[in-house]
Amino acid sequence: MAETPLPDEAERRSAAARLFDVRRVIGGLFVVYGVIVTLIGLFDSEADLEKAQGVRINLWTGLGMLLLGALFLLWQWWRPAQVPTPPAESDSPR
Repeated sequence: MAETPLPDEAERRSAAARLFDVRRVIGGLFVVYGVIVTLIGLFDSEADLEKAQGVRINLWTGLGMLLLGALFLLWQWWRPAQVPTPPAESDSPR
């Protein structure tokens, strides 16, 4: 007979699945890089602005990265990862 997992073990598996959810990693990286690029965009020099034809491209790209990272983190919060339950083993061989 297969043993059913204890509630503590199921909670531990669920916490581990949420910890290593790829959405958290991707969202976190986009937020970190978005902050860096946004800060660089706030302090662009005149030469940088001239190269980009007057558009603060670093600022807009950084804000876009921040938004995308926040969406990934919100998605992970709204729909947390669920640990799949293993199929029940039957006693009869196939």
